[in-house]
Amino acid sequence: MKGRVFNGMRPTGRLHLGNYLGSVVNMVALQEDYDCYFCIVDWHALTTGYEDTTELQNNILSIAIDWLSSGIDPNKCVMFTQSNVKEHAELHLLLSMITPLGWVERVPTYKEQLRQLEGRNIATYGFLGYPVLMAADIMAYKADTIPVGEDQIPHIEIAREMVRRFHFLYQCSIFPEPEAKLTKFALLPGIDGRKMSKSYGNEIHISDTPEEIRVKVAQMITDPERIRKTDPGHPEVCVPYQFYKAFTPQEYNNVARECRGAQVGCVACKKRLADIIVQRMAPIYDRRQELLRRPDDVIDVLHEGARKARLTAGDTLAEVRQAMNLRDF
Repeated sequence: MKGRVFNGMRPTGRLHLGNYLGSVVNMVALQEDYDCYFCIVDWHALTTGYEDTTELQNNILSIAIDWLSSGIDPNKCVMFTQSNVKEHAELHLLLSMITPLGWVERVPTYKEQLRQLEGRNIATYGFLGYPVLMAADIMAYKADTIPVGEDQIPHIEIAREMVRRFHFLYQCSIFPEPEAKLTKFALLPGIDGRKMSKSYGNEIHISDTPEEIRVKVAQMITDPERIRKTDPGHPEVCVPYQFYKAFTPQEYNNVARECRGAQVGCVACKKRLADIIVQRMAPIYDRRQELLRRPDDVIDVLHEGARKARLTAGDTLAEVRQAMNLRDF
């Protein structure tokens, strides 16, 4: 019997190559071996971006197109938008009734994000309750496998605690305890060497044209101590080198050797990298252009996915209501 995966992605902007290598490639692989529910979690986006929702619908459509063009197949998974499945909200409400306040207050990412987003008014109930909503997302589908990075492990542990608490309180056994499936990937920096983030404007997007990719690669920070082509380089401090490691792991040792031996200049090195990235992303870019001409088909995929998701989540909520004696008269 296949394990069941739930994976959510917040529609806070266009997806970049860090998202692609860190999550989307993994999702494409998972759909072959697991029963997968892939969700665009727009309610989660509101926890930090409730004040301005003008781009929310565009971002949802953009992510859906990126997913489909990257190889996510709605015939092999259930792909939908969170707010189209109201059972998420109901289960979130019910779980919030039994979740001790201390559980959410101690999540490391809560205080960390408060510091990172200092100056923005995110001291809200919704932001504090983010882990409860995440647990509801997982539990609504009885997912047992959650692909996450290490920073998300505390959220999975809270979900496990909620499962145990629910079963203890209502003397039932409805949910599996979800297990984190750590994603392994090379962490891509932005073109300026900082974390790749729309906040810094240093991303290369999945949706970028070949020319945009070439321009951005040409702007990548290289070894500041390498003034002339004949100077030996230090690839470990070079942004392009990190991309070589991610996109051509079989070649990056040769790249490092050429850099240290001053066998190739930075300009030529970046041109070669741009060619590699453009070639890798070309099929995705072509599929994306086709989907952009048929946005209604993409929306239909999300609607059909939501229909399937509601069936599964609805069955789960029926069990939850019965366990909690919230039956219809």
